[in-house]
Amino acid sequence: MKKFLDLGLQPLANSYILKKNLKLKEKKFRLVVGFETKNYLVSILNTVSKEKMFNKDYPYKSSESKTMRSSFAKLAKKLKAKFKPKFSIEIGSNDGTFIKNFDKDKVVGVEPCKNLALITKRKKYKIYSNFWNIDLAKKITKKMKADLIYSANTLSHIKNFNEIFKAIKYALSNKGILVLEDPSLLECLKKTAYDQFYCEHLYVFSTISLQKILNKFDLEIFDIENVSTHGGSNRYFIKKKQNKIYNVKKKVKNEINKELKYGLNNFSTYKKFANKVRLSKIQLLNIFKKVKKQNKKIIGYGATAKSCTVLNYCGINNKDIDYFYDTTSYKINKYLPGSKIKVKKYKKLDRKKIDYAFLGAWNFKNEIFKKEKKFIKDGGKFITHIPFPMIL
Repeated sequence: MKKFLDLGLQPLANSYILKKNLKLKEKKFRLVVGFETKNYLVSILNTVSKEKMFNKDYPYKSSESKTMRSSFAKLAKKLKAKFKPKFSIEIGSNDGTFIKNFDKDKVVGVEPCKNLALITKRKKYKIYSNFWNIDLAKKITKKMKADLIYSANTLSHIKNFNEIFKAIKYALSNKGILVLEDPSLLECLKKTAYDQFYCEHLYVFSTISLQKILNKFDLEIFDIENVSTHGGSNRYFIKKKQNKIYNVKKKVKNEINKELKYGLNNFSTYKKFANKVRLSKIQLLNIFKKVKKQNKKIIGYGATAKSCTVLNYCGINNKDIDYFYDTTSYKINKYLPGSKIKVKKYKKLDRKKIDYAFLGAWNFKNEIFKKEKKFIKDGGKFITHIPFPMIL
C-alpha cells in the first residue's frame, strides 16, 4: 500500500460532543490514505474498530433526509418491477427507510447500530442487529436464498470485505441480484472531495477495484448507474458469473474505460490529487481569513461526518464558524468533534443575522439553494470547498 495523502489527526467523525464533555480529551487517529497498486484499491491506512463507530448512539438516520426517502422509494419500486424478488435482504438497513417499501414477510434488514435497528423493529419489520457475516447469512437464508441483496453506503465501511462477499455469495440465489451503492472514486478525485475520507469510509471504490475483488468470489458487475447521492456514487448491479440471465452491459466497459483514461490505475494520479487537496486547504483558509477580516458572520450548513474531515484538516474551529445548522435530531445542541462548533436546530437562513454559510452538506447544494432563495436574494453568500474553495 503506497501512501499519498495525510489528512492529519482526526476525531471519530460521528462522535458529537455533549457540552459537559467539551473539556475531555478526544480520541483521535491519523487519517492517511493509500493506493494498492495490485488491486487499484484506495483505502485509509489506520482504522478504528467497528464497535466504536457503529453502536447504540449512531446519529445518522436515512428517514431524516427528504432526498434519501425519495431516492429509496423510487429505487425500491424499480427493483421490484425489474427483478420481482420473492425474498430480499438489506445489509446496513439503517432505520428501515429502504425496506419499508417492501412487504414485511418478503424482506429482512441487517443493522448493527442498535438504536437504528430498534426503529425498524417498531415498524414490525424483521431486523437483525448484528454485523453481516457468514453465520448470519446462513441463519437468514435457512429456508430461502435471497433473490435480491441491497446495500447502500455500507461496503465502504467494512474492513474485511472477503468475509462480507463470502456471506453474500452464500445468501444469494443462483439467479439472484446484488445491488451495491457507494461513493465513486472517480467523482471523488474529479471534485477534490477529500472529505469522502473519514473513519467510517475505509475504502472509496472504483469500478476496476471492485471488479477485482468480486472476481475472487465468481461475481461480476453486469450493469452500472451513476447516481448523484453523496456527491456522486455508483450503483452496481452484480450477479454470480454462472447466472446467464443477465448479460454484461456496455455501460460497465464504458465506465471502466473512463476510469482507466482518468488514471485510476496509476499512482501518479493520486499524487496529483494530494497536491490539489493541499492547495484546497490553503485556498479555503484564505477565504475564511478574508471574510473574518471584514467582521462577517459565518455559520455552517449541515454538520456532516464529511465536514469533520475538512474542519479538522484545515484547523477551522468555533472561532471561525459560529455554529452549524442541522436537521438530524441526535446532533442538536451537541458539538462537532475536534472543531467543537455547536450544532443548532435548523431554521431558514436570515440575512440580517448571517453573512455567509459554509456548505458542510455540499452534496445537497441544489436542494439547499432552493430552500434558501430568500437568503441568497437578500445578499447572503455560501462558502464551499467543492470542486475548489470559492464563494457562491
